[in-house]
Amino acid sequence: MTTTHFRCGLEAVLAILGGKWKPLIIYHLASGPRRTGQLRKLVTNVSEKMLIQHLKELADDGVIRRIDFQTVPPHVEYDLTDFGRSLAQVLAPLCEWGTHHNAEIAMIVQNREHAATKA
Repeated sequence: MTTTHFRCGLEAVLAILGGKWKPLIIYHLASGPRRTGQLRKLVTNVSEKMLIQHLKELADDGVIRRIDFQTVPPHVEYDLTDFGRSLAQVLAPLCEWGTHHNAEIAMIVQNREHAATKA
């Protein structure tokens, strides 16, 4: 087994956050535990398969914990670990930046989509 060394801290972060939906999952768990159905509604446009896959990966990586209440019907919640909370704290300024630049980013995305339809 080889040890991975990252040249930049951002590479290390992306090793954990790789995936379109993981930052949003972490963002929504920052306010407290959530059930899968709640996360499905909060993380819009994510497929059930991708949500479950990302939740499993985040749990395997120690960012979140899966809490199974062992009830019928099943009751499962997800919550941030201390490691995950520390990550959520650094994502908060990124969220603020996105909110501040929302209109500019919307134009960029619109231009990309327009260019893609021309190609």
